[in-house]
Amino acid sequence: MDSQIIIDSIPALIDGMGLTVQLTVISLVAGFSLAIPLGVLRLSSHPIVSGPVLGFVFFFRGTPLLVQIFLIYYGSGQFRPVLQEWGLWEFFREAYFCALLTLILNTAAYTTEIFRGGIQAVPHGEVEAVRACGMSGFMLYRRIILPKALRLALPAYSNEVVFLF
Repeated sequence: MDSQIIIDSIPALIDGMGLTVQLTVISLVAGFSLAIPLGVLRLSSHPIVSGPVLGFVFFFRGTPLLVQIFLIYYGSGQFRPVLQEWGLWEFFREAYFCALLTLILNTAAYTTEIFRGGIQAVPHGEVEAVRACGMSGFMLYRRIILPKALRLALPAYSNEVVFLF
């Protein structure tokens, strides 16, 4: 066995590890910030509000990540004139941006469903008690439902972090 190949590859592997960590951290932060409002919208009883979110989640959870990367990287070339007109072609022609965008959208879809489940898992008695105290809907979500839902969703979200990495 030739160990020189392994030794020569170490700098490239370290660079790749740094890029992987960078893509993971950026994707997690952006996906998390997208997933919280999408998770709340997903719980809406109005199909006009929850329907597009359901379609987004259905698509990104129902297709393999590699297919999504191919669609965004190779598929965006079909819309080159439009992307050039909007000034976005400089981003979409770079593989790094396409990979980052795909990872953000993918993790946002999975995290949306995780947070939706966390919000639904908040005990109804706690919500009724807070409403009985006169707390408004926005404050109820900000102070009671979302913090509790995030604590309940943390084990499943940690699995999503590992999956994304």
